[in-house]
Amino acid sequence: MSVAFSFNLKNLFKSSPKTDLPDNGIELPGQNGDAIILIHGMTGTPHEMRFLANYLNRQGYAVYCPRLAHHGAPLHILQMSKWQDFYQTVRQSYLQIRGKYKHVYTGGLSMGALLALLLADEFKGEIDGVSCLSPTLFYDGWNTPWYSFMLPLAYKTPLKYFFYFKEEPPYGIKNEAVRRRIHEFYCKADLNNMDQVQQYGYPFFPLTLLYQLEKLVKHLSGRLEGISTPVQLIQAKHDDMSSVRNSEFIYNRVKSDRKELVLLHNSYHIITADQERNTVAMHMQRFFSNNRECPATIEECPV
Repeated sequence: MSVAFSFNLKNLFKSSPKTDLPDNGIELPGQNGDAIILIHGMTGTPHEMRFLANYLNRQGYAVYCPRLAHHGAPLHILQMSKWQDFYQTVRQSYLQIRGKYKHVYTGGLSMGALLALLLADEFKGEIDGVSCLSPTLFYDGWNTPWYSFMLPLAYKTPLKYFFYFKEEPPYGIKNEAVRRRIHEFYCKADLNNMDQVQQYGYPFFPLTLLYQLEKLVKHLSGRLEGISTPVQLIQAKHDDMSSVRNSEFIYNRVKSDRKELVLLHNSYHIITADQERNTVAMHMQRFFSNNRECPATIEECPV
Protein backbone atom coordinates (compact mmCIF):
# COMPACT_ATOMS: atom_id res chain seq x y z
CA MET A 1 0.00 0.00 0.00
CA SER A 2 1.14 3.53 -0.75
CA VAL A 3 0.29 6.51 1.43
CA ALA A 4 -1.79 9.50 0.32
CA PHE A 5 -2.23 12.72 2.28
CA SER A 6 -5.08 15.21 1.99
CA PHE A 7 -5.27 18.38 4.05
CA ASN A 8 -8.85 19.19 3.02
CA LEU A 9 -10.32 20.89 6.07
CA LYS A 10 -13.42 21.92 4.15
CA ASN A 11 -14.55 18.32 3.77
CA LEU A 12 -13.42 17.32 7.24
CA PHE A 13 -15.47 19.80 9.22
CA LYS A 14 -18.53 20.37 7.09
CA SER A 15 -21.67 18.52 8.08
CA SER A 16 -22.32 15.35 6.15
CA PRO A 17 -25.00 16.02 3.54
CA LYS A 18 -27.81 13.65 2.87
CA THR A 19 -26.61 11.45 0.08
CA ASP A 20 -29.04 9.81 -2.26
CA LEU A 21 -27.14 6.56 -2.49
CA PRO A 22 -28.43 3.70 -4.62
CA ASP A 23 -29.34 0.67 -2.56
CA ASN A 24 -27.16 -1.73 -4.52
CA GLY A 25 -27.49 -4.50 -1.99
CA ILE A 26 -28.43 -8.00 -3.08
CA GLU A 27 -31.76 -9.66 -2.26
CA LEU A 28 -32.61 -13.02 -3.80
CA PRO A 29 -35.74 -14.97 -2.82
CA GLY A 30 -35.20 -18.58 -1.84
CA GLN A 31 -37.06 -21.88 -2.00
CA ASN A 32 -35.83 -24.04 0.88
CA GLY A 33 -37.06 -21.95 3.81
CA ASP A 34 -33.56 -20.90 4.92
CA ALA A 35 -31.78 -17.56 4.54
CA ILE A 36 -28.19 -16.38 4.41
CA ILE A 37 -26.95 -12.86 5.18
CA LEU A 38 -23.70 -12.08 3.38
CA ILE A 39 -21.53 -9.16 4.55
CA HIS A 40 -18.93 -7.48 2.37
CA GLY A 41 -15.67 -6.04 3.66
CA MET A 42 -14.75 -2.55 4.79
CA THR A 43 -14.41 -0.16 1.80
CA GLY A 44 -15.80 -3.01 -0.29
CA THR A 45 -19.11 -3.57 -2.04
CA PRO A 46 -21.86 -6.21 -2.26
CA HIS A 47 -20.49 -6.92 -5.73
CA GLU A 48 -17.60 -8.85 -4.16
CA MET A 49 -20.18 -11.26 -2.69
CA ARG A 50 -22.29 -11.67 -5.82
CA PHE A 51 -20.82 -14.99 -6.96
CA LEU A 52 -21.51 -16.54 -3.56
CA ALA A 53 -24.98 -15.00 -3.47
CA ASN A 54 -25.93 -16.48 -6.83
CA TYR A 55 -24.41 -19.88 -6.03
CA LEU A 56 -26.16 -20.19 -2.66
CA ASN A 57 -29.40 -18.94 -4.12
CA ARG A 58 -29.31 -21.71 -6.72
CA GLN A 59 -29.13 -24.15 -3.79
CA GLY A 60 -32.46 -22.79 -2.58
CA TYR A 61 -31.38 -20.20 0.01
CA ALA A 62 -32.80 -16.72 0.24
CA VAL A 63 -29.79 -14.40 0.18
CA TYR A 64 -29.43 -10.90 1.58
CA CYS A 65 -26.29 -8.82 1.16
CA PRO A 66 -26.77 -5.21 2.30
CA ARG A 67 -24.48 -2.36 1.40
CA LEU A 68 -22.80 -1.34 4.65
CA ALA A 69 -23.47 2.14 6.01
CA HIS A 70 -21.88 5.02 4.06
CA HIS A 71 -20.31 2.71 1.51
CA GLY A 72 -20.82 4.38 -1.86
CA ALA A 73 -20.78 7.85 -0.28
CA PRO A 74 -17.92 10.32 -0.87
CA LEU A 75 -14.76 9.28 0.87
CA HIS A 76 -14.89 12.13 3.41
CA ILE A 77 -18.24 10.78 4.64
CA LEU A 78 -17.09 7.16 4.80
CA GLN A 79 -13.98 8.13 6.76
CA MET A 80 -16.11 9.55 9.60
CA SER A 81 -18.00 6.27 10.05
CA LYS A 82 -17.86 4.19 13.23
CA TRP A 83 -17.74 0.42 13.28
CA GLN A 84 -21.10 0.52 15.05
CA ASP A 85 -22.58 2.10 11.89
CA PHE A 86 -21.51 -0.92 9.86
CA TYR A 87 -22.84 -3.34 12.44
CA GLN A 88 -26.20 -1.57 12.53
CA THR A 89 -26.59 -2.26 8.81
CA VAL A 90 -26.09 -5.97 9.44
CA ARG A 91 -28.32 -5.94 12.50
CA GLN A 92 -31.17 -4.22 10.68
CA SER A 93 -30.86 -6.66 7.78
CA TYR A 94 -31.36 -9.53 10.23
CA LEU A 95 -34.24 -7.86 12.09
CA GLN A 96 -36.10 -7.40 8.81
CA ILE A 97 -36.15 -11.16 8.22
CA ARG A 98 -36.24 -12.34 11.83
CA GLY A 99 -38.79 -15.12 12.31
CA LYS A 100 -39.45 -15.55 8.59
CA TYR A 101 -37.13 -18.51 7.95
CA LYS A 102 -36.49 -21.93 9.49
CA HIS A 103 -32.79 -21.23 9.68
CA VAL A 104 -30.69 -18.09 9.25
CA TYR A 105 -26.98 -18.24 8.50
CA THR A 106 -24.47 -15.48 7.97
CA GLY A 107 -21.14 -15.16 6.24
CA GLY A 108 -18.76 -12.26 5.94
CA LEU A 109 -15.56 -11.30 4.16
CA SER A 110 -12.63 -9.69 6.01
CA MET A 111 -14.16 -7.17 8.45
CA GLY A 112 -17.56 -8.57 7.42
CA ALA A 113 -16.58 -11.85 9.10
CA LEU A 114 -16.20 -9.99 12.40
CA LEU A 115 -19.62 -8.39 12.01
CA ALA A 116 -21.10 -11.83 11.31
CA LEU A 117 -19.65 -13.12 14.57
CA LEU A 118 -21.06 -10.14 16.46
CA LEU A 119 -24.51 -10.89 15.06
CA ALA A 120 -24.26 -14.48 16.30
CA ASP A 121 -23.13 -13.22 19.69
CA GLU A 122 -26.01 -10.77 20.08
CA PHE A 123 -28.70 -13.13 18.81
CA LYS A 124 -27.62 -16.30 20.53
CA GLY A 125 -29.62 -19.33 19.45
CA GLU A 126 -31.08 -17.51 16.45
CA ILE A 127 -28.16 -17.59 14.01
CA ASP A 128 -27.61 -21.20 12.96
CA GLY A 129 -24.12 -20.88 11.53
CA VAL A 130 -21.39 -18.37 10.70
CA SER A 131 -18.90 -18.59 7.83
CA CYS A 132 -15.86 -16.33 8.31
CA LEU A 133 -14.08 -15.67 5.01
CA SER A 134 -10.56 -14.24 5.30
CA PRO A 135 -11.35 -12.81 8.75
CA THR A 136 -9.21 -9.78 9.50
CA LEU A 137 -8.24 -8.90 13.02
CA PHE A 138 -4.62 -8.12 12.22
CA TYR A 139 -3.14 -6.81 8.97
CA ASP A 140 -0.21 -9.21 8.90
CA GLY A 141 -0.27 -10.67 5.38
CA TRP A 142 2.79 -10.84 3.15
CA ASN A 143 1.83 -7.61 1.32
CA THR A 144 1.35 -5.56 4.47
CA PRO A 145 3.56 -2.41 4.43
CA TRP A 146 6.57 -2.47 6.75
CA TYR A 147 5.46 0.72 8.52
CA SER A 148 2.10 -0.71 9.63
CA PHE A 149 3.39 -1.19 13.17
CA MET A 150 3.55 2.61 13.53
CA LEU A 151 -0.12 3.19 12.67
CA PRO A 152 -1.41 3.07 16.27
CA LEU A 153 0.75 6.13 16.97
CA ALA A 154 -1.42 8.14 14.58
CA TYR A 155 -4.75 6.78 15.79
CA LYS A 156 -4.76 9.05 18.84
CA THR A 157 -3.92 12.19 16.89
CA PRO A 158 -5.73 14.36 14.31
CA LEU A 159 -3.37 12.92 11.68
CA LYS A 160 -5.74 10.02 11.22
CA TYR A 161 -8.17 12.33 9.40
CA PHE A 162 -5.66 13.21 6.70
CA PHE A 163 -3.92 9.95 5.82
CA TYR A 164 -5.16 7.36 3.34
CA PHE A 165 -3.69 4.15 2.04
CA LYS A 166 -4.00 3.40 -1.65
CA GLU A 167 -4.37 -0.24 -2.63
CA GLU A 168 -1.53 -1.68 -4.68
CA PRO A 169 -1.17 -4.99 -6.52
CA PRO A 170 -2.20 -7.70 -6.08
CA TYR A 171 -5.32 -6.09 -4.51
CA GLY A 172 -6.15 -9.30 -2.65
CA ILE A 173 -6.66 -11.12 -5.98
CA LYS A 174 -4.47 -13.86 -7.45
CA ASN A 175 -6.54 -14.25 -10.64
CA GLU A 176 -4.68 -12.19 -13.22
CA ALA A 177 -7.67 -11.29 -15.39
CA VAL A 178 -9.66 -9.92 -12.44
CA ARG A 179 -6.57 -8.17 -11.10
CA ARG A 180 -6.03 -6.37 -14.45
CA ARG A 181 -9.56 -4.94 -14.35
CA ILE A 182 -9.08 -3.69 -10.80
CA HIS A 183 -5.64 -2.29 -11.67
CA GLU A 184 -7.06 -0.29 -14.57
CA PHE A 185 -9.57 1.37 -12.25
CA TYR A 186 -7.22 1.92 -9.32
CA CYS A 187 -4.49 3.47 -11.49
CA LYS A 188 -6.87 6.23 -12.61
CA ALA A 189 -8.38 6.84 -9.17
CA ASP A 190 -7.62 9.80 -6.94
CA LEU A 191 -9.11 10.99 -3.67
CA ASN A 192 -11.76 13.04 -5.47
CA ASN A 193 -12.67 10.49 -8.13
CA MET A 194 -14.95 7.71 -6.93
CA ASP A 195 -16.15 6.52 -10.34
CA GLN A 196 -16.95 2.79 -10.40
CA VAL A 197 -16.69 2.54 -6.61
CA GLN A 198 -20.01 0.67 -6.62
CA GLN A 199 -18.33 -2.16 -8.53
CA TYR A 200 -14.75 -2.21 -7.28
CA GLY A 201 -14.94 -0.57 -3.87
CA TYR A 202 -12.77 2.29 -2.67
CA PRO A 203 -9.20 2.43 -3.97
CA PHE A 204 -8.26 4.46 -0.89
CA PHE A 205 -8.48 3.25 2.69
CA PRO A 206 -8.85 6.05 5.29
CA LEU A 207 -6.67 5.69 8.35
CA THR A 208 -9.72 6.47 10.47
CA LEU A 209 -11.28 3.18 9.36
CA LEU A 210 -8.22 1.22 10.41
CA TYR A 211 -8.69 2.82 13.82
CA GLN A 212 -12.34 1.73 13.82
CA LEU A 213 -11.28 -1.79 12.88
CA GLU A 214 -8.91 -1.86 15.83
CA LYS A 215 -11.78 -0.85 18.12
CA LEU A 216 -14.06 -3.49 16.59
CA VAL A 217 -11.40 -6.18 17.08
CA LYS A 218 -10.98 -5.19 20.72
CA HIS A 219 -14.74 -5.38 21.27
CA LEU A 220 -15.13 -8.74 19.50
CA SER A 221 -12.07 -10.36 21.08
CA GLY A 222 -13.64 -10.11 24.50
CA ARG A 223 -16.77 -11.85 23.27
CA LEU A 224 -15.40 -14.75 21.25
CA GLU A 225 -15.43 -17.18 24.18
CA GLY A 226 -19.16 -16.58 24.56
CA ILE A 227 -19.92 -17.70 21.00
CA SER A 228 -21.20 -21.27 20.66
CA THR A 229 -22.81 -20.94 17.23
CA PRO A 230 -21.30 -23.29 14.61
CA VAL A 231 -18.37 -21.44 13.03
CA GLN A 232 -16.60 -22.07 9.76
CA LEU A 233 -13.38 -20.27 8.84
CA ILE A 234 -12.02 -20.21 5.28
CA GLN A 235 -8.73 -18.52 4.49
CA ALA A 236 -5.99 -18.65 1.89
CA LYS A 237 -2.63 -19.86 3.14
CA HIS A 238 -1.04 -17.11 1.05
CA ASP A 239 -3.47 -14.33 2.00
CA ASP A 240 -1.69 -11.09 1.13
CA MET A 241 -3.54 -8.96 3.70
CA SER A 242 -4.19 -11.12 6.75
CA SER A 243 -2.41 -14.34 7.62
CA VAL A 244 -3.94 -17.63 8.72
CA ARG A 245 -3.17 -16.50 12.29
CA ASN A 246 -6.43 -14.52 12.11
CA SER A 247 -8.55 -17.63 11.54
CA GLU A 248 -6.61 -19.58 14.14
CA PHE A 249 -7.17 -16.81 16.69
CA ILE A 250 -10.96 -17.15 16.26
CA TYR A 251 -10.90 -20.96 15.98
CA ASN A 252 -9.03 -21.34 19.27
CA ARG A 253 -11.37 -19.05 21.21
CA VAL A 254 -14.94 -19.71 20.14
CA LYS A 255 -16.70 -22.38 22.20
CA SER A 256 -18.59 -23.90 19.28
CA ASP A 257 -18.94 -27.67 19.37
CA ARG A 258 -19.00 -27.54 15.62
CA LYS A 259 -16.21 -25.52 14.03
CA GLU A 260 -13.88 -25.97 11.10
CA LEU A 261 -10.93 -24.23 9.47
CA VAL A 262 -10.52 -24.65 5.72
CA LEU A 263 -7.26 -23.53 4.09
CA LEU A 264 -7.01 -22.62 0.41
CA HIS A 265 -3.84 -22.84 -1.70
CA ASN A 266 -4.57 -20.86 -4.85
CA SER A 267 -6.09 -17.57 -3.69
CA TYR A 268 -5.22 -14.36 -1.92
CA HIS A 269 -7.43 -12.26 0.39
CA ILE A 270 -10.64 -11.73 -1.63
CA ILE A 271 -11.52 -15.42 -1.79
CA THR A 272 -15.12 -14.62 -2.76
CA ALA A 273 -13.96 -13.41 -6.19
CA ASP A 274 -10.65 -15.21 -6.68
CA GLN A 275 -9.59 -18.48 -8.27
CA GLU A 276 -11.19 -20.76 -5.68
CA ARG A 277 -14.47 -18.91 -5.28
CA ASN A 278 -16.40 -21.99 -6.37
CA THR A 279 -14.60 -24.06 -3.71
CA VAL A 280 -15.50 -21.42 -1.11
CA ALA A 281 -19.16 -21.50 -2.14
CA MET A 282 -19.27 -25.31 -2.00
CA HIS A 283 -17.76 -25.38 1.48
CA MET A 284 -20.25 -22.79 2.71
CA GLN A 285 -23.20 -24.68 1.26
CA ARG A 286 -22.00 -27.93 2.80
CA PHE A 287 -21.47 -26.34 6.20
CA PHE A 288 -24.85 -24.61 6.26
CA SER A 289 -26.79 -27.61 5.00
CA ASN A 290 -25.30 -29.93 7.59
CA ASN A 291 -26.91 -29.04 10.92
CA ARG A 292 -25.97 -32.17 12.79
CA GLU A 293 -23.21 -32.12 15.38
CA CYS A 294 -19.79 -32.48 13.79
CA PRO A 295 -16.34 -32.56 15.38
CA ALA A 296 -13.96 -29.63 15.12
CA THR A 297 -11.73 -29.98 12.05
CA ILE A 298 -8.93 -28.30 10.16
CA GLU A 299 -8.90 -29.06 6.45
CA GLU A 300 -6.57 -28.08 3.65
CA CYS A 301 -7.92 -27.99 0.10
CA PRO A 302 -5.83 -29.77 -2.53
CA VAL A 303 -3.41 -27.58 -4.43
